[in-house]
Amino acid sequence: MRVEQTLEESARRFPHKEALVADGECATYARLDADANRLARGLRSRGVARGDRVVLFLHNSLQAAVAIFATLKAGAILSVVNPSTKADKLAYLLDKYQATALVTQQRLWEVAQEALRRSQSVAFSILADDAHECTADALPWAQALAEEGREPPGGAGLDIDLAMIVTTSGSTGLPKGVMMTHQNIDAAAASITSYLENGPQDRIVSVLPLAFDYGLYQLIMSVRLGATLILEPSFAYPGQVLQILREERATGFPIVPTMAAVLLQMRSLAPGMFPHLRYITSTAAALPPAHIERLQGLFPGTRLYSMYGLTECKRCTYLPPEELSRRPGSVGIAIPGTEAFVVDDEGRPVPSGVVGELVIRGAHVFKGYWNDPQETEHMLKPGPYPWEKVLYTGDLFRADEDGYLYFVGRRDDIIKTAGEKVSPKEVENVLYAIPGVREAAVVGVAHPILGMALKAILVAEPGVLSEREVIAHCAARLESFMVPSSVEFRSSLPQTATGKIRRSTLQAEALQRALSVPT
Repeated sequence: MRVEQTLEESARRFPHKEALVADGECATYARLDADANRLARGLRSRGVARGDRVVLFLHNSLQAAVAIFATLKAGAILSVVNPSTKADKLAYLLDKYQATALVTQQRLWEVAQEALRRSQSVAFSILADDAHECTADALPWAQALAEEGREPPGGAGLDIDLAMIVTTSGSTGLPKGVMMTHQNIDAAAASITSYLENGPQDRIVSVLPLAFDYGLYQLIMSVRLGATLILEPSFAYPGQVLQILREERATGFPIVPTMAAVLLQMRSLAPGMFPHLRYITSTAAALPPAHIERLQGLFPGTRLYSMYGLTECKRCTYLPPEELSRRPGSVGIAIPGTEAFVVDDEGRPVPSGVVGELVIRGAHVFKGYWNDPQETEHMLKPGPYPWEKVLYTGDLFRADEDGYLYFVGRRDDIIKTAGEKVSPKEVENVLYAIPGVREAAVVGVAHPILGMALKAILVAEPGVLSEREVIAHCAARLESFMVPSSVEFRSSLPQTATGKIRRSTLQAEALQRALSVPT
């Protein structure tokens, strides 16, 4: 089934039910579907054709949800870009994906305009703000939805067609585009909602950005089932989010480990405050066992799901809640309808307890990276059977005797911080643009809230730079989660015989230093 067809089916079954609550506004399934149809017709009338790319540069909002389904109804391929993205990177992504249209908001328009001036592909832009007046540069939301007719335009395509391109960090320092078909997305959504036992009765509160696939799938999965999604802008005000959980009688609450750490520091949180909350999910990194134990104490009637995922297949594993006390360090077993196993360097399965690379089989595995056959070949390799390719995750795991999986580390340089993957090279490229910087390396250091924080290690002209100036330079050019939290200046960095900086040595030093600090 194509993703937009799930909205059409839910609108048929539950026309007057709340589909989405955002910005204090409620949209029924009938309204969400009708608005998506109108925008889809508007996209088509302005030249968006089947297979074209539409970039959505938006904060969490009702308009963002409408634009997601409208793009798919028009037969186009969507790419949701983080609203904290700077103009240089947005321009790069617009040209990389050869986007035909850009949908953004008034408060992001300055960044969008700068990116559009550098991009050659975008034919038109839409501002998703009801109060914005028409300009020569962008189409206002009301006008974009002015197309007559409440039916979808038709001819959208098949479920094997691409539905979206998810941007993720690459080890080369340049972003990669993960290609997911409607079939990939539907398979992942069906599997996840089956073990979470979701249904139309669920009310899910999500503070995760729609640009984060974990956040986007909250919308996709709730619409698929006819559930209600309460979409909040962020987790910036945890107390307010907890109040919403109570007021909305939320049954589901997706979080990341950094959010768990914040929750555990809140003195106002007490057991029994959320009698309707049926489950909490956590992914992006394994929850520390101590956090699992404390969360269970604070949410005694709530099932806690610790999960592990990868953009290239959405979700890999989940730990059944009943196994939390027995296997607190595990990220679980393969999600339903898929397989996960550990292999050696030759691709052969290894015995329990032996560390190797995690491999994933299933209909949820992506189709490759956009216009990047070399990286695709690195991740998608021949599987156990001659008709398939499977996903080599690049992550090191071991399995216990019962087949439960444990994350050990990564094979590449990617650092996970605040639930996001960061390429050190991308940050280093920005650091090298600072006058006076001669050498730069970025490593991950332990952090009580973020899990891992970024640290920049620099060789610079003496007395030219301060830590504050370096961080300010990065903050002006990178998304917030990519900005180093600390800077260290050195006279030299370790190098290989060919003159390359030994980032792995610096990373090992940082980890060893964390282990040697008394607790």
